[in-house]
Amino acid sequence: MDCHYCGGNTRVIDKRKSPGGIRRRRECLNCKKRFTTYEKVAKSELYVIKKDGRREKFNREKFELGIERAFEKRPVPKEKIYRMINEIEDQIMKKGKKEIKSSDIGELVMKKIKNLDKVAYIRFASVYRDFQDVKDFKKELRIFK
Repeated sequence: MDCHYCGGNTRVIDKRKSPGGIRRRRECLNCKKRFTTYEKVAKSELYVIKKDGRREKFNREKFELGIERAFEKRPVPKEKIYRMINEIEDQIMKKGKKEIKSSDIGELVMKKIKNLDKVAYIRFASVYRDFQDVKDFKKELRIFK
């Protein structure tokens, strides 16, 4: 890699894993200045197939918001929620598909939320499964007995 300052050749003096990639500390062989570069895998575009058949580009912010709403005012640390979100996104991306059904994403989310917080699970399920009345809630609550 060329030096950020003078354009000379560089060498890697330290390499470490960092969130989402690799961090490399480099030194220029010419001017002796040091700088850091980050290597990150470029994620391919993923499309979500909605229930009505529409295709929509996967939107991480929208995905996070839906999950965060389920956990509002719940005693679950933000770090655990974000770790779960990252795990789900990684699972989706590792499938290597260009399209995924929203129902497949929803089922992955439901499994993960169920392990963290039962109230958040019911909140998410009520929206995801489009509960219409109290019977729907009672039916879903049976899985906790």
